[in-house]
Amino acid sequence: MIGYTTIGTNDLAKALGFYDTFLSELGGKRMMELPNGQLYAFSQGPLFGVTKPYDGQTQARGNGNMIALRCSSQEKVDLLHAKALSLGGSDEGAPGDRGGGFYGAYFRDLDGNKLCIFTMG
Repeated sequence: MIGYTTIGTNDLAKALGFYDTFLSELGGKRMMELPNGQLYAFSQGPLFGVTKPYDGQTQARGNGNMIALRCSSQEKVDLLHAKALSLGGSDEGAPGDRGGGFYGAYFRDLDGNKLCIFTMG
């Protein structure tokens, strides 16, 4: 079971503005401030962190890395994908059925980190 995930940022204030608004749609709230970032908590599931890299180097997105966030409905997937784009994220795959009961959408945040919003069934 995953306890928490983190993504990197080069501009913490800008990233927190994005994630404060975006994660609130999933019930996410700031939980614990870190020396270089912030952890968000949800009623269920792992914590989600946004941090400047610990080693002090520039954040760089990973090729093939992605975090998927589950939500309650296809309508919520549509809403969250649109919300991410309205906050300055970029489209990596419009909402849609991907087969097997998986409905998802993909985007990159302000630092280029790839995320998926999805629901099953």
